[in-house]
Amino acid sequence: MTEAPGYPVVAGLGGETVGFVPRGGYVEAVGALRASGYEMCVDVCAVDYLGHPGRSLPEGVAPERFEVVVNLLSLSKKERTRLRIQVPESDCVVDSLFELYPGTEAMEREAYDLFGIVFTGHPDLTRILMPDDWEGHPLRKDYGVGRVPVQFKDAPGPR
Repeated sequence: MTEAPGYPVVAGLGGETVGFVPRGGYVEAVGALRASGYEMCVDVCAVDYLGHPGRSLPEGVAPERFEVVVNLLSLSKKERTRLRIQVPESDCVVDSLFELYPGTEAMEREAYDLFGIVFTGHPDLTRILMPDDWEGHPLRKDYGVGRVPVQFKDAPGPR
């Protein structure tokens, strides 16, 4: 990124830039990056910071429990950029990137299924990994693990 985008940008490891985009300007920021040559959305994922509320963020960025992380790649410029969007626990909603990058469809469904983050405007926001009748979102830090017995093939029985 060479121009000031209107949100905090820091240098990441490996020479990439990391932008902290406000939730309301998320799709516009990604659209601007796409127009400037970021042809590929490599990844959309989520993070639950329930146990790490005091993490390091740039000045002016308020930490929230959840974060949506988007990794973009410009093959023509040979550059990478990562966007981090803070998502509050009380309103786990962000806009979908499907119209800009159709390949994000499955990635957004995975973040929805495992973290409960709703992507507004997604064409088919349904579970992708868990059964349709599954309750809860298993990658949330407060999700109860339970006591499901694990069986290993050819493992010796109890002693």
